[in-house]
Amino acid sequence: MKRLVILGGGESGVGTAILGKQKGYEVFVSDKGEISKKYKQVLLNNEIDFEEKNHTESKILNADVVMKSPGIPDKVPLILKLKEKGIKIISEIEFASKYTTANIIGITGSNGKTTTTLLMHHILKGAGFNVGVAGNIGDSFAQQVAQESYDNYVLELSSFQLDGIENFNSHIAILTNITPDHLDRYEYNFEKYIDSKFRITKNQKATDYLIYDADNEAINNWLKKNKTKAKLVPFSIERELEYGAFLKNNNITININKDTFNMPISALTVKGKHNVKNAMAATMAAQLLNARKQAIKESLEDFEGVEHRLENVGKVNGVEYINDSKATNVNATFYALECMDRQTVWIVGGVDKGNDYNDLLPLVREKVKAIVCLGIDNEKIKNMFGNVVDIVVETAGAEEAVKVAHKLSESGDAVLLSPACASFDLFENYEDRGRQFKAAVRDL
Repeated sequence: MKRLVILGGGESGVGTAILGKQKGYEVFVSDKGEISKKYKQVLLNNEIDFEEKNHTESKILNADVVMKSPGIPDKVPLILKLKEKGIKIISEIEFASKYTTANIIGITGSNGKTTTTLLMHHILKGAGFNVGVAGNIGDSFAQQVAQESYDNYVLELSSFQLDGIENFNSHIAILTNITPDHLDRYEYNFEKYIDSKFRITKNQKATDYLIYDADNEAINNWLKKNKTKAKLVPFSIERELEYGAFLKNNNITININKDTFNMPISALTVKGKHNVKNAMAATMAAQLLNARKQAIKESLEDFEGVEHRLENVGKVNGVEYINDSKATNVNATFYALECMDRQTVWIVGGVDKGNDYNDLLPLVREKVKAIVCLGIDNEKIKNMFGNVVDIVVETAGAEEAVKVAHKLSESGDAVLLSPACASFDLFENYEDRGRQFKAAVRDL
């Protein structure tokens, strides 16, 4: 019996444990921290051996294969020891994909992954497909492979998950964009991060498709220097394309499979240039799977968007409050500021991942009347924008940040939480940050 050791007892770890046990592995789960009650119960119910608050090396280094949670960096001593011993380390998606023959639509990119994934799932469900959604969101992919019988999966894939693949393949891969993010995990080398994202196409065949943003410099440069077997399917909002998706007279025009698709961008429920691109990518993928045009259009018109992503929280005294807590990098915040059509009080800050705020200067100059910092160390933000914005205030929590923003704004303004940073200095995660912001707005 082969021994499967799982590092990390969260959603992906426990899901992999269930599938591993079902497939006849001897399974052991090890978590350096505490395993939450919910997951512990699942492990106990399934009689799966586990430990928490510790990694017992003797129980780990005897593995045949190790599934590592995406949150664990490659540089930790335990991972280095496993590598020295030549033990295979893979990600959940690699392990689970062996056990399913379903069509996989894999979606990666620095921004737009979640929106595109949920929109894609929404379109396929609306078009009558039997489809599951997993990866970075929802229930674990491995657990669904063990317990469901979907013909299609839409997977949101982070670069960390892609780092752990060997044979995993998406029939349709979508690369939304690539901008600097998580550089702390890639030795501050943007090229390494780009290569990591492009692992999504490494096992694609000539019968597979790679849908990508043809306006993105990093993507175009990689495609010039490297080969993929997949059929390239581009989208652009800057120029007309002979093949792919583009904008013409504020209409999305798609020209693939000798079949054109047209839709005015005014009919999209989610606003902003980036969402036009997300809609293009999801629509082309749905067309390649032969979804009906009418069904695609209806889904684009009634998609509700994603919590914590440019989410309208409500109006207080004529001021619009917007929760964009999911903006954990500069590029996401760039999109948010670009969408603002009124004077904005901007709540920003948190754990910086090597951010370069220069790109934001023109937008901040034009649209931001005051900055409210929400982080433990705000020096970089103050130095960058102190000369551009008259008012920069530091706060130590969501409630205080909202109260200060409330004082600084007047009727007709917007208050935008778009942190451009990770949340771990003051919050559990970006969802916690977004929820605390929303609660504070409701208490005004």
